[in-house]
Amino acid sequence: MSEKFEPRIVGFLCNWCSYAGADLAGTSKLNVPSSLTPIRVMCSSRVDPVLVTTAFLRGADGVLIAGCHPGDCHYDEGNYYARRRFAVLKKVVESLGLESDRLRLSWISASEGQRFSDVLNEFNNKIRKMGPNPAKIKKSL
Repeated sequence: MSEKFEPRIVGFLCNWCSYAGADLAGTSKLNVPSSLTPIRVMCSSRVDPVLVTTAFLRGADGVLIAGCHPGDCHYDEGNYYARRRFAVLKKVVESLGLESDRLRLSWISASEGQRFSDVLNEFNNKIRKMGPNPAKIKKSL
C-alpha cells in the first residue's frame, strides 16, 4: 500500500457546546484534522444508535459523539442519557466485529476549542494506528 491511510471520522456534535467548540477551534486556527465529517445534533442524547451503526457500515473508520459536560446540558439530563446509550453502543460496535475504541464519547464545551482540537487529534491518531474499518460494506459496481 503506497498511500498513507487517512481515517474517515463522523462526529455527532451537540449544537450548544461541542459544535461551538469545533467552530472555536477553527476560528482560532488550531490544528484540526480534515478527517472529520461533523454532523450537528441538538443534543448528544439525540444520536440514534442506528445512525452510529450506519456510519460504520458505510465506511466511517471512527465515530465521535461529543456533547455538553454532565450537568451543563441545555436539555437538563440529555448527556446522562447519551452516556448510558454509549455504553450499549460500545457492545453493538463489538458485535459488528469492530474494536470498541473506534467509538468515542467526549464532553466539550463551547469555550473549549483547544480541547476539541486535542480530542480530535488524539482520536484521529488512534484510528490511524487501528487501520481502515473492516466492517465497511463492499460496494459492487
